[in-house]
Amino acid sequence: MRFTQPRDLVAVAIIAGILAHLLLRLSYDSLPPLPVLAGSTLFVIAVVEAVFAFSLRARIQRRAGARPVQPLTAARAVALAKASSVLGALMFGAWAGLLIFVIPVRDSFPAASNDLVAAVVGVVSALLLTAAALWLEHCCKTPNDGAGNEIDTRP
Repeated sequence: MRFTQPRDLVAVAIIAGILAHLLLRLSYDSLPPLPVLAGSTLFVIAVVEAVFAFSLRARIQRRAGARPVQPLTAARAVALAKASSVLGALMFGAWAGLLIFVIPVRDSFPAASNDLVAAVVGVVSALLLTAAALWLEHCCKTPNDGAGNEIDTRP
């Protein structure tokens, strides 16, 4: 298994952003206003993953008082990190597509000003989720890993 490549996440974000922007161009006037904190769930997931990453890192590095990590736990953490980084990139693209759409039309549509705030919250939350997921994936490296590109989930 390989570490998540930034170019893959950028590609996902660009495709999602383009699709979201095109969808909004076709049907924005028929959509209800977005809740301001619609993207904040991504922030909650990011916080949970960051806390999990720090805990897991201490256990993988075998710090004093830390329990050893079971291989299945490390493998699940890597899977969670990979899925979360893709989700974060996908949602970043979608929220960025909304943001790019609503900035020029915020005076034309009454809901666009509200959606502008929701888009900023979503973009920031998605970036934080992607960063936390990449950190979690990094924390799954064993201390004896070299500069290689492979993920080792051994305890």
